[in-house]
Amino acid sequence: MARVAVVGAGLGGLAAAARLVSLGHAVTVLEQAPAVGGKLGWYVRDGHGFDTGPSLVTLPQVYRDLFAATGARLEDAVDLVRLDPAVAYRFADGTPLLVPGTRQEVPDAVDAALGPGTGAQWAALLARAGAMWRVTEQPFLRSPLAGAATLARLARSASDVATVAPWRTLRGLGAEHLRHPALRTLLDRYATYSGSDPRRAPAVLATVPYVEQEYGSWYVRGGLRRLAEAVAARAVERGAVVRTGALVERVLVEGGRAAGVRLADGEVLGADVVVSGADAAALYADLLPSSRATGRVRRDLARSTPSLSGFVLLLALRGRTPGLAHHTVLFPEDYDAEFDAVFGVGRHRGAPRPVADPTVYVSAPDDPATRPDGADESWFVLVNAPRHRAGHDPAGGVDWDAPGLADRYAQQVLEVMARRGLDVRDRLRWCVVRTPADLARETRSVGGSIYGTSSNGARAAFLRPGNASPVPGLFLVGGSAHPGGGLPLVALSAQIVAGLVGPA
Repeated sequence: MARVAVVGAGLGGLAAAARLVSLGHAVTVLEQAPAVGGKLGWYVRDGHGFDTGPSLVTLPQVYRDLFAATGARLEDAVDLVRLDPAVAYRFADGTPLLVPGTRQEVPDAVDAALGPGTGAQWAALLARAGAMWRVTEQPFLRSPLAGAATLARLARSASDVATVAPWRTLRGLGAEHLRHPALRTLLDRYATYSGSDPRRAPAVLATVPYVEQEYGSWYVRGGLRRLAEAVAARAVERGAVVRTGALVERVLVEGGRAAGVRLADGEVLGADVVVSGADAAALYADLLPSSRATGRVRRDLARSTPSLSGFVLLLALRGRTPGLAHHTVLFPEDYDAEFDAVFGVGRHRGAPRPVADPTVYVSAPDDPATRPDGADESWFVLVNAPRHRAGHDPAGGVDWDAPGLADRYAQQVLEVMARRGLDVRDRLRWCVVRTPADLARETRSVGGSIYGTSSNGARAAFLRPGNASPVPGLFLVGGSAHPGGGLPLVALSAQIVAGLVGPA
């Protein structure tokens, strides 16, 4: 039986704890915040409740597998609700598209919104994405990174390589399959699920809409924070110790291997295995001593493009909005300008900057847990944003703590919503603004990058830190490590790590 210290009680860390304690190890989870969940946060005020991170679950089978591996059923722990419709889109010209909750119904909905034949275009794209999924799921998403061996697994045959098309971008794949510009815009959006730019992100990200539509979009009644609480409870039931308010300031290395952690108050917790759910960039820069062993990972992180962040409004609204979907997305006229601004590239190359005319994402669950009574609404509003600038390098992001910037930009986002048909300013009780700087402070993600590094570039996935670090006994889970961000992938990272550590 190994003594395991887990740094961070995000879903990746909690899932690893639940799996490792079920394998017979002695597990302690250390979380700096007063509650578990990490980026899967919850904010409540005056009876209004908000998920402050992810707003839907895709590929729920991953969590069913997690609970089964720890001797329980997911459905006994949380109330999963399949969303139908899954999302309501509104394009820049005002055209609406209501996407059904099952993939078989989507082509007819696309035809009805965008014209005959467009549904077939989308179906063909998803058929290609489904083939990509079948090629990559086991050898990449469910297996540890192993350098050239990983590439060998992915290149089992020339036809598999042609299916994945690692040389092609997501934008390029859309141009190949989708003639209607609205569909290409729709596909581009899925690059943001990994904090990336569709012009540079790999075509294999088309598997994201495939999984979303094939396996459904799901909500957890009571808020997605219930999922984190359920996984934490599962770990504790099996014997893990979860400590909140416990800030880890150092991963200890003795004799060339991980030996435990030191907390901010000076307490030392010895361990045979350390599992870090902290942001990988923060782990290698701040929590680990510099060494030759970790040099390659540091170089890879330096070569990677950090993922985008998000600017969030939590809106407490009077009254109800007729016909409001659980998820609504309002697209801008110039999507490329958004990515140019966020990453500081393109026609106005230079420092990243707040997006003048951003895509607006609204999550408004029809859930009594999110509102004080049946007559009101609680909206989580998100726009893509550059990360917070740490230090004085203007290319590193935006100083979201600059006086007045957050409030000015909040008003700008409300004005954009109004222009696109969702004017809620006269219904506003109050608004809480959360910037990338807030996310950085609350979760220790560098600059508030949601997914650590982006998927920009053909080699980006292989520059992402692996689950087994160069320091023996130290492992990584969570959205900044392999296989990436998002609720399914962080649970898969925990599954990979549990397999690497093995049973007691």
